[in-house]
Amino acid sequence: MACFLAPATAAIITTSIRKKISPKYHPEWLSAMLWGGVAMLAIEHIAHGEVVLYPPFLTAMQNPADIPVMLQEIATIGIAMTVAIVAVWVVMVLVANKAAKIRKKKIQIVTT
Repeated sequence: MACFLAPATAAIITTSIRKKISPKYHPEWLSAMLWGGVAMLAIEHIAHGEVVLYPPFLTAMQNPADIPVMLQEIATIGIAMTVAIVAVWVVMVLVANKAAKIRKKKIQIVTT
């Protein structure tokens, strides 16, 4: 229903503070991954009629009995997806930084 709201919140925060994060951590990668996931999920939810383009936007908000189910989905599925995206980003940053160190060592060996 609204699981994309958790990564959307993380994407908004990441986008707003990315200039304060060191470039070696590639915050733009995290932002792109989060926004991409949000876009895919939003399109999927629109296609299934769970999100509409008129108020209340989330069809779960029309019936008060569905609101706890929606919040549960955000808390479980949405947070799990956000954590998975961040975990993949961490691995990408670690691999990229390790590869950069290896390249730097090779350049130093060739120049000496």
